Amino acid sequence: MGARMTAIYVDADACPVREEVYRVASRLRVAVHVVSNGSRPIRGPALSNVQMVVVSAGADAADDWIAERISAADVCATADIPLAARCLARGARALAFNGQEWTIDNIGGALAGRALKQHLRETGIDTGGPSALTRRDRASFLNTLDRLVHAAQRGTTLPLRLRPPDLD
Repeated sequence: MGARMTAIYVDADACPVREEVYRVASRLRVAVHVVSNGSRPIRGPALSNVQMVVVSAGADAADDWIAERISAADVCATADIPLAARCLARGARALAFNGQEWTIDNIGGALAGRALKQHLRETGIDTGGPSALTRRDRASFLNTLDRLVHAAQRGTTLPLRLRPPDLD
């Protein structure tokens, strides 16, 4: 059995950088899986390397679909911190829509911050929402995605000692 080819998985619901993903994927000749739930259909581009995947409308259905299929050869673009952690646990690479790379060194703090904000919201404190994506964020996303796809294609893997603990 040959080595698995690199693919990009996109957590597409509310993803503002799909066009940037298509651009990088076409240039580097990698497959893209654009995953969304059934509540809001997303129109795909007319590109042979892009597969539109619509899953059930369950809360984590798109995340589960990605996490079950992603491998160390792949990259995931997501704003969902728990999904990024699940991808890292499988040895894959992950990045946020603003270009921030999720790593073993920063995912734990991000998960803790997310939990704290969720707790504050549950107690009635307004924590605000995500910042609007800037032109600089888009450029950072393009650069980080390009770098991560190249690393995945080279077969560079995350060291076992740096992988996060099992999240189940």
